Amino acid sequence: MTLRDALIKRIAAQGPITIAEYMTTALLHPTHGYYTTRDPFGTQGDFTTAPEISQMFGELIGLCLAQSWLDQGAPSDFVLAELGPGRGTLMADILRATATVRGFHTSAQIVLVEASPVLRQAQAEMFKDRTPTWVNGVEDIPPGPLWLVANEFFDALPIRQFVRDGRGWRERCVGLDDGQLTFGLSPLGPQPALDHRREDTADGDLVELCAPATAVMGHIAPRIATQGCALIVDYGDWRSQGDTLQAVRGHTPSDPLADPGNADLTAHVDFEALAQAAAPAAHTKITPQGVFLERLGITQRAETLAQHLRDTALEQHIAAHRRLTHPDEMGNLFKVLGLFPDHAAPPPGLTR
Repeated sequence: MTLRDALIKRIAAQGPITIAEYMTTALLHPTHGYYTTRDPFGTQGDFTTAPEISQMFGELIGLCLAQSWLDQGAPSDFVLAELGPGRGTLMADILRATATVRGFHTSAQIVLVEASPVLRQAQAEMFKDRTPTWVNGVEDIPPGPLWLVANEFFDALPIRQFVRDGRGWRERCVGLDDGQLTFGLSPLGPQPALDHRREDTADGDLVELCAPATAVMGHIAPRIATQGCALIVDYGDWRSQGDTLQAVRGHTPSDPLADPGNADLTAHVDFEALAQAAAPAAHTKITPQGVFLERLGITQRAETLAQHLRDTALEQHIAAHRRLTHPDEMGNLFKVLGLFPDHAAPPPGLTR
């Protein structure tokens, strides 16, 4: 039985499910889930993330974290964590770039928050010389000052969708139509969490909520408020508006309901909600990825690397720099939000 068949059977017996329930099942089902059964990254997978595009991304992230660590007194024991580390490429680049920062490696406990056994194995191959600690969730990150990065992590957390109807809301759900998966709406009802959105929405407007993202922030923000830093890099904007649920398979957009478990499902990140959940830590302004990387010196780094490249390798390098920074590519679509103690300076490349 495919996961699609199992979902149809479940809905036929129990009724429609929320978008969040659908996403959770499609992505994390123990035997059919998208993330639990495969390595989805790179040209042979379904999508490519910034660390896979160029080493420059991870190098600059690493130097940003290391400078923040130095600015906060270089604590002798701290946790260096990544949420959803994929193949481990980003953390590997972070560690390579910071190898000459005195005391950074010897003071750091490397922690990878990863639930997928397939991806844990890929990460283990990446870190043969240094064994990280793996944990299933942010609540399992060991105690201590925390320096953390989350690149394309929050976009994969399950969302709920609500459509404005007068002074109430109808939740968008997944049900059945003639035995096939389809979207529908729940009965009208109040949603106190959306009371503030009456000011900027009209009938028919769709708003997304991501409770798991708020919960993640609730775990990491109090720790960073004391000592630490978090860099959150993802696609989205300051406030949720409209349907952003999307599926990608083989680097091509697809129908989110067509083949659950065999396509990546994501939604744009509501950075306003993350910032509101960041207390008691301070948060930076959200900054376009391209601006953030340029402030950290990506063009100078690209020019240095280009001196040793020729022909196709040089062309690919130039294309990677453009893809990471240009406004028409990842430069504006992806945003960066930093968390830091209110008494400390914001992470390099970001402002209050």
